[in-house]
Amino acid sequence: MIRLSPLNLRWGWLTFFSIIGASLSLLVLNVAPAAAAELHLDGASLSVAFAGPFAGLLLSIALFPLLAAGFWERHYGKVTLFWVFLFLIPSFGLLGGEVTLYNALHTLIAEYCPFIILLLALFTIAGGVRLTGTLAGTPKVNLVFLLIGTVLASLMGTTGAAMLLIRPYLVASAHRKYRVHNVVFFIFLVANIGGSLTPLGDPPLFLGFLKGVSFFWTTVHIWPETLTMVCLLLAIHYLIDLYLYRKEGQPQGPKGQPLGLEGSYNFLLILGVIGLVLYSGLAKSSKGIVIWGDIDYLYSNLLRDGGLLFLTGLSLWITPKSVRRGNHFTWGPIVEVAKIFAGIFIAMIPAIAILKAGSLGALKSLVGLVTDSNGQPVNIAYFWLTGSLSSFLDNAPTYLVFFNAAGGEAKALMNDLPQTLAAISCGAVFMGANTYIGNAPNFMVRSIAEERGVHMPSFFGYMVWSIGILVPLFLGLSWLFFASSPK
Repeated sequence: MIRLSPLNLRWGWLTFFSIIGASLSLLVLNVAPAAAAELHLDGASLSVAFAGPFAGLLLSIALFPLLAAGFWERHYGKVTLFWVFLFLIPSFGLLGGEVTLYNALHTLIAEYCPFIILLLALFTIAGGVRLTGTLAGTPKVNLVFLLIGTVLASLMGTTGAAMLLIRPYLVASAHRKYRVHNVVFFIFLVANIGGSLTPLGDPPLFLGFLKGVSFFWTTVHIWPETLTMVCLLLAIHYLIDLYLYRKEGQPQGPKGQPLGLEGSYNFLLILGVIGLVLYSGLAKSSKGIVIWGDIDYLYSNLLRDGGLLFLTGLSLWITPKSVRRGNHFTWGPIVEVAKIFAGIFIAMIPAIAILKAGSLGALKSLVGLVTDSNGQPVNIAYFWLTGSLSSFLDNAPTYLVFFNAAGGEAKALMNDLPQTLAAISCGAVFMGANTYIGNAPNFMVRSIAEERGVHMPSFFGYMVWSIGILVPLFLGLSWLFFASSPK
């Protein structure tokens, strides 16, 4: 369990405030920035070495909990900060202070802040809903939990569904000896694959919606891929759970208390979250607060983020403390995600820039795999490259990289190359389940499970599960749906 202290909290946010402060100081001192176009990071001119700190951060996340768990629990914020500055300091010297600060500030304001505010809102509001009673985590009950969560993921987002159900799901299986498999499949289905049918489900699809992809396009076009994965994973989980349940002697758990809900009014707040997110995507306002160059805070986004923070505070105010105590609610998981993902968002700036450079960047051979000799898209390559990179990079910008590589025109992709768009969408959403950092809810679910006494596998231990179960299914899925050439 993550132990929080005032010192640890200060270190976790030092990167954020130092970058904001340095950037604002340029404005206060009236230092005239270069033209916005000149400040954007040119991925074509970057060496792969610039992605070294990002790789180092990923390895730290993978190895420290395995080799030095106590050190990592106390100092993960400082380790994250080390890798961030290992990118920022050379970048200052080689690329210039303005370019470095601009790109860091742009990432924090345009991507990280909306990301963490949405997670905070869903984490807090869902933590105010408590399932009471004695629901025993038998294989059938766990199957129903996973099925409901998978459906909800496309309606209220993977984060919302995961945060709503993970605690009662863990309570239901508290009497079970073997629980790791339940949490792993929860991450597979509820925190990732279940969010593939609407733009509300996962950030990459929401970005596609903003680019012009119809709201129900994924519902209509990738339901066969989603249904195939969901049915297979539910069946595999049920067989594993049934075997372990019988091995445990079929424990029934406590009985005698009817089921009920406390804090159910938080569901109305979740609807408010969904409405605010939809509003920000549909709003056509191009006006906002200009911060620096072309970094601006659109009024629609300001209303969304302000509204989300208001709903977060409202949930804390109206929900009795006894409900959160009954849920064993703590701030540890969201603090851990906030710190680590702040580092990830900044450290991956050069990696994303190199990928965006396409055939002009250091990874041109990788990007070139998605087009054949006739200039036609290779759908199976789109699926695997989008998915593999989404397993370790933020899946939202990765989706955009390959969306643009396929032409970047939503109408053309929807009408002329639907399987290419489907391959990109499935890869970005499905393969976020491959690692703990593939999607933010993965990390949060793992942290909550560990707080509830489930000894979750390490970074590589989790990948043993994903490689052993998901990768074979992805191989079959890609052959079945994406192997044929577009007509």
